[in-house]
Amino acid sequence: MDVLVFVVVGAAVLLPALLVTLFRMSWRVAEPDEALIISGFRAGSGPGGSGDSMGFRIVTGRGCLVAPGLTKVRRISLEAHESQIVVPCVSRQKINLALTGVVMYKVGDDYASIANAARRFLDRPADELETKVQNVFIGHLRAIAGSMTVEDMISDQDKFSEQVRDRCSHEMESFGLVIDSFQIQSIASESNYIANLAVPHQVEVEQHARIARANAEREAIAQEQAAQAQVALAVRDTQIKKAGYQAEVDRATKESQQQGPLAEATARQAVVEVATKVAQLEAQQKEQQLQVEVRKPADAEAYRQTTLATATRDARISQAEADAQETRLRAEAAAAQTKMQALAEAEAIKVRAAAQAEATRLNGQAEADAIQARGLAEAESVRARMAAEAAGIQQRAEAMSKNQEAVIAQQVAENLPEIVAAAAKPFEHIGSFTVLNGAQGVTSALAEIIQQAGTLTSMARESLMPALKAEAATNGEVAHTP
Repeated sequence: MDVLVFVVVGAAVLLPALLVTLFRMSWRVAEPDEALIISGFRAGSGPGGSGDSMGFRIVTGRGCLVAPGLTKVRRISLEAHESQIVVPCVSRQKINLALTGVVMYKVGDDYASIANAARRFLDRPADELETKVQNVFIGHLRAIAGSMTVEDMISDQDKFSEQVRDRCSHEMESFGLVIDSFQIQSIASESNYIANLAVPHQVEVEQHARIARANAEREAIAQEQAAQAQVALAVRDTQIKKAGYQAEVDRATKESQQQGPLAEATARQAVVEVATKVAQLEAQQKEQQLQVEVRKPADAEAYRQTTLATATRDARISQAEADAQETRLRAEAAAAQTKMQALAEAEAIKVRAAAQAEATRLNGQAEADAIQARGLAEAESVRARMAAEAAGIQQRAEAMSKNQEAVIAQQVAENLPEIVAAAAKPFEHIGSFTVLNGAQGVTSALAEIIQQAGTLTSMARESLMPALKAEAATNGEVAHTP
């Protein structure tokens, strides 16, 4: 009884633990960035989209029960992948370029895309997926770059990227992949074509900047000169007014100083005689007249002339400085214009010199080709003539080595008229001769001439034999010499 209770209690404890363990082994949960691919026993009978008809089941975003040992669960990542693409290509202008782009792609979230990706890339290395994607983009990038100019690629990169995405989307969908993003990072050229495109704009901007700085400096200098002139004018007016006020103060001071002597003279007038008073009054009157009529006007005129001279000098100095500044600015502008003209003329001369040098080179090349062709033709003609002469010499040498008698006979026959003429030469100075025995005498004379000719022929044959043998030996050596 105790054993039975122990068994029941043990079963009650172990059975839930076994069930929990079996449940944990059979329960699979798909993470948010992955999908479960379930294949095996009854894997295609449950819900799961288009994967059902292919013999496997797709689970995303939830858990499911599987039969351990009867089904196989594999995971395919739905996270985004990044791949950098570097493509050497040629533009429509036949310019070599190096395009660099970055593509962001992932397995699609729908069951059809997951099924296509699972059939192609499940349990495959990640490098294989990246290689296939790069091959798709490289081919389309080259095709699209070949139909566009470099300027269009640079100025409208959004359109360029959009065309690449549109062309690659269909093939990527067949892999079960979707393109999240594709961007062109850089467009480079080994020939500095792209850098040279910016040179005219940079030069134009720098030119405008220099002109603007020159105009600003000129206006600033003009405004400074105007301000300095205003300051000088204000200083002059202030000094003139100060001088006038000072003159009035001096005059009032002197008048107040003269009031004392006048009062004393008035007091003394009471005790002095009338004549003295009259004399003093007259002297006082003359002194005052001199002071008012001569000295004061002379001082005022001197002060006025001095002030006017100072103002005139300041105005002339300001005008001279303004003229000098204007002359300097005009000289600088003329120098800059002359420099630009000189640079343009130098560039034109350089281009014309390059064109003349190229034309001279082409003419020289054409003349050299013609001379070479004539030389080759003359050499071929000389070679053919020498080959014919060598062949004739070879044949003659072979004939002389095989049949010297025939060769000698041929030469004797060729020179027979000269031999006969030499035999008949004794009769050259005979005007007429008489034959005593008739026709027999004529026959005897002709026989003697013919006999002499035969004798000469034999002598010629004997004399030619050593020479012909030596010539045959020499010709044989020449003919056999390569």
